Amino acid sequence: MNYLNSLVPTTVERGAVASRLGVAFGGRFFLLLAVGLIWLGPAFFDPRFVQAMIAWDALLLAAWGIDLLRLPRPGELKLARSWSAPTALSVSTQVTLTLRNDSSTIVHASILDGVPLSLRNEPPRVELSAPPGREQAQSYTIRPVGRGQTKLGRAYLRYQGPWRIAERWAEVPLEQSVSVYPDLEEAKRHTVYLVRSRQIEMEKRRSRPRGLGREFESLREYQDGDDVRDICWSASARRGKLVTRLYQIERSQTVWIVLDCGRLMRARIGALSKLDYAANAALSLAQVALYSGDRVGILSYGRSVKQRVPAARGSAHLRLLMEQLAVVKEETAEGDHLQTANRLLTDQKRRSLVVWLTDLAETAMTPEVIEAAARLMPRHLVLFLVIGQPDLGALAAREPADEQEMFDVAAAQEVVHRREILLARLRERGALALEVNSKVLSTTLVNSYLQVKERSQL
Repeated sequence: MNYLNSLVPTTVERGAVASRLGVAFGGRFFLLLAVGLIWLGPAFFDPRFVQAMIAWDALLLAAWGIDLLRLPRPGELKLARSWSAPTALSVSTQVTLTLRNDSSTIVHASILDGVPLSLRNEPPRVELSAPPGREQAQSYTIRPVGRGQTKLGRAYLRYQGPWRIAERWAEVPLEQSVSVYPDLEEAKRHTVYLVRSRQIEMEKRRSRPRGLGREFESLREYQDGDDVRDICWSASARRGKLVTRLYQIERSQTVWIVLDCGRLMRARIGALSKLDYAANAALSLAQVALYSGDRVGILSYGRSVKQRVPAARGSAHLRLLMEQLAVVKEETAEGDHLQTANRLLTDQKRRSLVVWLTDLAETAMTPEVIEAAARLMPRHLVLFLVIGQPDLGALAAREPADEQEMFDVAAAQEVVHRREILLARLRERGALALEVNSKVLSTTLVNSYLQVKERSQL
């Protein structure tokens, strides 16, 4: 997974600059000031203790001034923000703040980093101490809740010296923009599974499973159990003994992933939208298909085609797919499914696997997306996946407790039954149509793709 290293946001390092209110009192200053209030008690009996308290406060102010002069200038401090891994949806990532102290005195710093709510519920605050001429690092965790480009702001620095009486305030311009990708860990798990599977292991050893696929690989002597239809009679005649053909799973086929970005995909299941789950599944499939040697393209659409990545292969193409999936967003209007189908028919002349990730509108008529998928079937193999709503299935399976709940359950059962009928019609016409729970969408999609390959349905 070396290509993942190229997705890690760049490290940003800047020198600190003084803020508008550049100085303040440290916590120890107020503690010592409170200690000076002890002189108030004896002052009721002897006014000279008031003078002692004033002298104490003057001494404390002098100590504050000396400590302030000893504090490093903001320009002597440098702060860096580095990332342990690419930022991915719902995946925890460590971010490290490194403070370098180029002064001759130790610095005790409190740093507030400008992280948006889309990466973390609250801005992270780290405490660290940097010895003179050295650096110190501290990490915090982010967990993105939305895909796309997000901007981090500047960091705010408050630091004290060894006395902790005086304090300086500074800002560090660490503004940067990072891309939040779909769930890379989920895609990585599926790819690792594929690498470990017999299919890929056999391909890497050039000893692939026999009987899978219809792409010719080699010839060998006929053995008991071989299909007589695979006997190569011309080679058998030359060698004077039966010779059979060996086949491998087809490679260099084309897979198109079609993402519906219409209003139905805005529905949220937990913390993520249906489109978020679809983007995660699309990335998992793209990674597995590219590793298997196929060409992968992506087409996302709303009222018009939003992102289109032509089918290709390679690690550079995978990164392009990731970048496009990161910026796919939902629309408030229904997607134009028929226009998308026509566009795909125009762009892809040869037979391919079309994976359509969508949802069905609850209408009395046949949803337009069903008709659009049907247009592709004479030329392409369509894998049509509908992202189900878990609460709808749970309601349909519930036993009603009263009259009102009986109507709710009946309505849910009617919706579920209608969706099953629509998907059954697609299956009758040759499509692979499934309604899938969002939690197992990626796994189901990858397994369906592998079954298509093993059965040579393309």
